[in-house]
Amino acid sequence: MISFLGDIISIPAVGPLSGGNGEQEKSDLIESIIRSWGIETITHHDALDGKVPSGKRPNMRIDIKGADPSRRIVIIAHMDVVPPGDLSGWSGDPYRMRREGDRLIGRGVEDNGQALTASLFAVKTLKDMGIEPIHDIVIFLVSDEEETNEKGIGHLLKEGLIRKDDMILVPDHGEPEGRVIELCEKTLLWVKVTVRGKQCHASMPNLGNNALRASMLFGTEVDRALHERYDRIDPLFDHPVSSFEPTKKGPGVDGINVLPGEDVFYIDCRLIPPYTVEEALGTMGEVAESVGKLTGTSITIDTELSETTLHPTPPDSDVVKALSKAIKIATGKEHINGGIGGGTCAALLRNNGFEVAVWETIHNRAHSSDEYVLIENLISDCKVFTALFMGA
Repeated sequence: MISFLGDIISIPAVGPLSGGNGEQEKSDLIESIIRSWGIETITHHDALDGKVPSGKRPNMRIDIKGADPSRRIVIIAHMDVVPPGDLSGWSGDPYRMRREGDRLIGRGVEDNGQALTASLFAVKTLKDMGIEPIHDIVIFLVSDEEETNEKGIGHLLKEGLIRKDDMILVPDHGEPEGRVIELCEKTLLWVKVTVRGKQCHASMPNLGNNALRASMLFGTEVDRALHERYDRIDPLFDHPVSSFEPTKKGPGVDGINVLPGEDVFYIDCRLIPPYTVEEALGTMGEVAESVGKLTGTSITIDTELSETTLHPTPPDSDVVKALSKAIKIATGKEHINGGIGGGTCAALLRNNGFEVAVWETIHNRAHSSDEYVLIENLISDCKVFTALFMGA
């Protein structure tokens, strides 16, 4: 399992919106390895994409027949990863996995390498031991989870490859104890803020209008307004309040002596239900109008991405009951229901009427420098998946 994980994270499967070439090379490697295990029931449901060299985004399906084909256990893991970011924050090459004690370090080992590895090795375990699973098993390894989901799970939904009676597990979030089964996610909103003033020489500011100064004022005022208006606390979520974080910064002027005529930055919003995207955008629009009038600038708010949480998974759903039983059998732990602020493809599935559980055992190092997983968690999660497949 350690060797497999090291092999697959050595390929930078970064999407084109983040400057990468996609997941095809990684998909080819995974398929080659699992075929060497004797697993031949592999099909492809790729999505066309002219932005990557291969011209497509791979979505792989692995089918394992069970004793009762009337129900399916469906696992959805993703192959793509985010870029490593500032390399100075890493203690080594992000794409060369290294071991430090029980830690395995590298980009993508947690997000989503551990889950991908553990679920595939659970299937391998059953095959090697000659054990027939209780239900049919379908494992989807998808693309584009880190960017839009359009070429991954969104494509599978359009193709009708997932059924409403499937017991669906998305192993893409968890906590160190491996007890929390995530049933809902916050509503996601990414916005681009553009402030337009007038460029001039910095020594004569009266001839222009400093967009950066107006942008700083807007950022302060909108941050205050959003936190004041959307202050509901819900202990179901790991971070129990809504969050509004300024993140990415657009390019500015090159010279220190140039007064900027435009400033661009982005805000990542995660809203506790029942707050809506429309409410948050309305608040931003009010602040933009007020600050624009005060500073004589033009401020526009553009939605980059929006995912609304409509249908949390019922805690008594079949997939939650089956997964909680497997966790108890494999680890001796009682599960806890929870919610998260991070986005997984489970939100898209839930909003299309599917019941989905999200679970794995991780330390939430996704997207960070020196991302890591623990070997004991890799093994333990494989045992839980195996127990789930056996109907423990």
